[in-house]
Amino acid sequence: MPHGARPVAVDAHPVPSPIAYRVPWQIDRSRAPWYALHNTGDEPAHGVHLSLFGDGRLLWQPLLRVEPGEHVSFVVRADDPARDCVAVLRWFRTSGEEYLWRIAF
Repeated sequence: MPHGARPVAVDAHPVPSPIAYRVPWQIDRSRAPWYALHNTGDEPAHGVHLSLFGDGRLLWQPLLRVEPGEHVSFVVRADDPARDCVAVLRWFRTSGEEYLWRIAF
């Protein structure tokens, strides 16, 4: 051991890291400019809100809760959505944790 170095304790039984939370949404772009966000998770999403940033217009009906297997439909009007705008989906898990997910077109 080098002069002045101190021994470091190593835990023989490390605590496993929690499994990452998988984003429970899947977007269907097949009918653009009509889009659908499907809750593919195993728990309801609360306080669901969608915002559009950039040069475009978002048409949708805000929902307070989206159950597993349900979907949210929305329309994006823009000259070139892939270049001009991005959407951000906000929701809360049952535990109260807030999540944001960026959606590109």
